[in-house]
Amino acid sequence: MTQEHTAESLVQGAVGLYSLPDIYFQLKEKIADPHHSAGDLGKVIAKDPALSARLLKIVNSAYFGFPSRIDTIPRAVTMIGADDLHCLALATSVVDTFSDIPEELMDMTDFWLRSVSCAVIVRLLAKKASLLHYERLFVAGMLHDLGSIVVYDKLPEQARSILQAANFDRRLVPDLEMETLGFTTADVSGALLEAWGLPELLSEPVACRLQPEAAKTYQLEAQLLQLATCLSDFSGAGLSAQLVISEISTRQIAIERFDALEIEQVLNEAEKDFAEIFQMFAPQQYAG
Repeated sequence: MTQEHTAESLVQGAVGLYSLPDIYFQLKEKIADPHHSAGDLGKVIAKDPALSARLLKIVNSAYFGFPSRIDTIPRAVTMIGADDLHCLALATSVVDTFSDIPEELMDMTDFWLRSVSCAVIVRLLAKKASLLHYERLFVAGMLHDLGSIVVYDKLPEQARSILQAANFDRRLVPDLEMETLGFTTADVSGALLEAWGLPELLSEPVACRLQPEAAKTYQLEAQLLQLATCLSDFSGAGLSAQLVISEISTRQIAIERFDALEIEQVLNEAEKDFAEIFQMFAPQQYAG
């Protein structure tokens, strides 16, 4: 069957509508300057007082657990590093970019619940796997399903029919997307991140989260994101940790890097941290 659209063509029509704020790119350009200082980054972020306040709230939260209060953005840069602060700025920028999606198009409360849940879980998994850039995996988790918004916006009838055919079980959706559209929302998410010019460390795991073996550079990151997505879906369905682990193993998801106890610890810690992190990152109308 000839497909009317591809993931890339959908994104081409959406980039103008869903664009990152200029301050993100100003920050990216400043970080690329090898002579930049923490003060330089602070001056860029200070142009957006709301972003400054949110970033300081995040770095002073239990999420990082620093023993003393951080009062300035330059100090935050010193404590967590320019790249990780840049990623946190990206996460908050993307949330703001998609904050005005009408509820009749998509249940955005559910969307942000799932996005933050996946982000929290993949960060914990990446930390246990001793990845140096585990903070950036948090951002990948936040962004992993942006493609579903694009598909709902551009192909609303097909998107609704796919969810109905899956009986609203998201675990069945990717196969139905391939059958109906010829691509998945993961493909669209990856294409969107590429169109924004985001680093491959983010775009490749997001694009390959359904088939991590297809990743050329960041296969482990794609595996962790795939596992986090499944753990989030199963735990969100109210299953116990042991049942979640059993369900994951039957779906041939790579979990050999972790034993059952570690998976249970991740789920328990994610549940403990979720509420605070959701309040920090989700748009206010959804965070309550």
